[in-house]
Amino acid sequence: MTDLLLRDGRPWLPGQPLETADILIRAGRIEQIGPGPAAAGAETLELDGALVLPGFVDTHCHLDKTLWSGPWVPNTGGRSLAGRIANGENRRAELGIPSADYSANLLATMIAGGTAHVRSHIDIDPSVGLAGVEAVRTAAARHRDRVDVELVAFPQGGLIRRPGTAELLDEALAGGVEVVGGIDPAGYDGDPAGQLDIVFGLAERHGAKIDIHLHDSGTLGAWEFELIIERTKATGLGGRVTISHAYAMGALPADEQRRIADRLAEAGVAMVTCAVGDAPVVPLRVMHAAGATLGLGNDGIRDLWTPYGDGDMLRRISTVAFRDRLLSDAEIELALAAGTLGGARVLGLPDHGLRVGARADLLTVEAATPAAAVVGVPVRKLVLKGGRVVARDGQLVS
Repeated sequence: MTDLLLRDGRPWLPGQPLETADILIRAGRIEQIGPGPAAAGAETLELDGALVLPGFVDTHCHLDKTLWSGPWVPNTGGRSLAGRIANGENRRAELGIPSADYSANLLATMIAGGTAHVRSHIDIDPSVGLAGVEAVRTAAARHRDRVDVELVAFPQGGLIRRPGTAELLDEALAGGVEVVGGIDPAGYDGDPAGQLDIVFGLAERHGAKIDIHLHDSGTLGAWEFELIIERTKATGLGGRVTISHAYAMGALPADEQRRIADRLAEAGVAMVTCAVGDAPVVPLRVMHAAGATLGLGNDGIRDLWTPYGDGDMLRRISTVAFRDRLLSDAEIELALAAGTLGGARVLGLPDHGLRVGARADLLTVEAATPAAAVVGVPVRKLVLKGGRVVARDGQLVS
C-alpha cells in the first residue's frame, strides 16, 4: 500500500477552526494532521486548499431493490405502505431483482460520491428466500476495498404476519448477516410484543445488531419508541439498536421530542432519518442537544418504491438540512456530522473520522466551508478508502 501525503487541504474538524493542514497517511490510516509532517517515502497529492471531509456513511438503503442502470420502470406501487410492499414483491421476478449487477452499479455511483460505508436492508421472506443476501454480497465483493457493506436481514412483508420469515432471518444471521431488522411492530405486523420477542431473541442468539423500520406516526409511534428503549435496556443491547425512519419523532411536540431524545441517549438507541417525501424528519438539533446518535441514509434508490434517488449522500445530507430548516452554518454542520460521524456510531465504527489513528476514509471538495459544501453539493474531487484513491472528479479509478 502506497503511503500518501495530502498537502494543503482544509480538514473539517468539528468544533475547531477551518485551517490549512497536511494529512499524512501510512498503512491506510491517518498518522498525522498538521503542518509539515515527516513524509519520507510517501506519494504527495496537492489539494490546493480543498475541503477534506470524512467518508460518508449511508446507514439506510435498499441495494437489493434497486433498478439502477436498468431500463426505466414506471412506478405502479401507489402511496400506501401495503401497496408498495405488494408491488415490490409481485414484480421482482418480472424485473430480475434482486440483481447483483444493478446493486454493484449503484455501489459504484455511491463510492464515486464519497460513501465509505453502507448499511443495506435486504428483503427476506418465503418467496424470495435469501436471494437478496446473495446478490448484494456478490455486488459488494466487486467493490472490495472500495466500500464496506453491512447487511440487515429485513422482513419487509412482516414477521408475525408472514409465517416462515423468522426461520429465514435466523438462517441469514447464522450465515453472517450482521443485523436483524423489523417493521412497524404495531401498525403493520399487529403484534408489537411478539415481533420484538423474535427480533431481540435473534439478536441475542447470534450476537447481531438490530435495526427496525418504524413508520408508525403519532402516539402509536412514540409508544413503540418506548417499547424498543425498554427492551434494549432489559437485554443490555445498548449501542446496538437503531430505529429507522422514526416518523413519529419529527411530528411530536417539542417537549416530547426532548424527552424521547434523552431516553434514546440513556439507553444507547440510535435513530436514522432519510427525509423521504413529505415524511417528518428526526429533529437534528434536539438529538444533538441530548447526545443521542443520529445517522442518515438514502432509503430506496430508483426502485419499485420510488423512481427517485441517486445514491449521493452529500445530496441526502443537503436534503435533510433543508427539510429540518437548518439555517446557520453550525446547524447545517449537524447534518454533515450525522451523515459521517453519526453514521459511524450507528454502525459501530470507532475508527472513522478525521483524526490521528483513524482509517483514511475521506474525500475532498471545492467549497469555502462545510456548510457551503452541504448546500452546493459539489463534485467529489478525490475519494480515498483505507488510504487508497478510489475515485477522482466523480468517477471511479481502477
